[in-house]
Amino acid sequence: MASAVDSLRGQAEAVLPEVVALRRRIHAEPELGLELPATQKAVLEALDGLGLDLATGGSTSAVVATLEGGAPGPTLLLRADMDALPMHEDTGLEFASRHAGRMHACGHDAHVAMLTGAARILSQRREDLAGTVKFLFQPGEEGFGGARILIEEGLLEAEPRVDAAFAIHVDPTLAADAVATRPGPILAATDVFSIDLVGKGGHASMPHHAVDPIPLACELVGALQALVTRRMDAFDPVVLSVTRIEAGTTHNVIPEKANVLGTTRTVSEKARARLHEGIRRVVSGLCAAHDCEFQLHILPGYPVTVNDAGFAEFTFGVARELVGDAQVVEMAAPIMGAEDFSYILDRVPGAMVFLGVRPDEGPAAPIHSNRMRVNERAMATGAALHAAMALRFLAPGT
Repeated sequence: MASAVDSLRGQAEAVLPEVVALRRRIHAEPELGLELPATQKAVLEALDGLGLDLATGGSTSAVVATLEGGAPGPTLLLRADMDALPMHEDTGLEFASRHAGRMHACGHDAHVAMLTGAARILSQRREDLAGTVKFLFQPGEEGFGGARILIEEGLLEAEPRVDAAFAIHVDPTLAADAVATRPGPILAATDVFSIDLVGKGGHASMPHHAVDPIPLACELVGALQALVTRRMDAFDPVVLSVTRIEAGTTHNVIPEKANVLGTTRTVSEKARARLHEGIRRVVSGLCAAHDCEFQLHILPGYPVTVNDAGFAEFTFGVARELVGDAQVVEMAAPIMGAEDFSYILDRVPGAMVFLGVRPDEGPAAPIHSNRMRVNERAMATGAALHAAMALRFLAPGT
């Protein structure tokens, strides 16, 4: 296997200049949401001439490129997300975003580029594949549920049906070329709660004639944290963060209304349901005590991202062969961020891994930072890992 791994690494290094060029092109022209025409165009141009069956359309700018192997067999989906974040970039890179308020700060530009690199490698090795590879370039991961939309449009059922799925997410705080993953939950479910509090307005000098929603809003913050620490199982982790309190117009007016906004993160459906019920109970009880009316809205977000245990073990084996035992990390606990790859892993076995892309020099800003940077050298490992997963999963005779 050593010679095969060396060959794969050599192919990945050979395509790295094209991978880097595509990443920089996409990074400079970030797009948001589900409609990404410039990104889609860049992907299609990168895949042109590889002998893939290219499909676009539906309600998004997704691209699905299908590679038929040299013999029949199962189908593996390799996924990269494409969309950027609505935020300003302060990296100082020569290829920094040309659009104010838009930035690839989560590494999706690298994801796209690495997957096109894998497509280049595998298109040259199709006779080594007993089955089919579907390369999915997916828009709308950053809160738009692009994966769910594509599933509803038949992504997983379209012939040949998808049997397993794999995805890479870069991590700029992890050592370059390291691969980290775990069986079971790897990322959290995320939900948004919004609490509208309705009291009675009045003069700030006469609070007894009003029903002030601001002290209630402040009390809710502490009560919700006590809910997490005193009513939730410490071994089934939960994060609840109040991120905005909005009320009032000036210094001498008690407002009639206030709003409390926040997010929850859970790694099991049991904890998720228990937390939602607890929020309702706390809000209802405190509002009754303060003689305030309320409306509580809990907006469900992405579900828990769960790696199939067997596929995770398979992934560990492939990664160790590619980068060595010392560079493979079994994560002790999930990360409390969320991913819409969870929708795919709800339906087919598979796994997501984190690829270390920590810069060789300078600070390692995390994802979603305005200063987040990628070690582009490590993208060769990402392209090779995608390809290695396909070659091993679709190896003849397996």
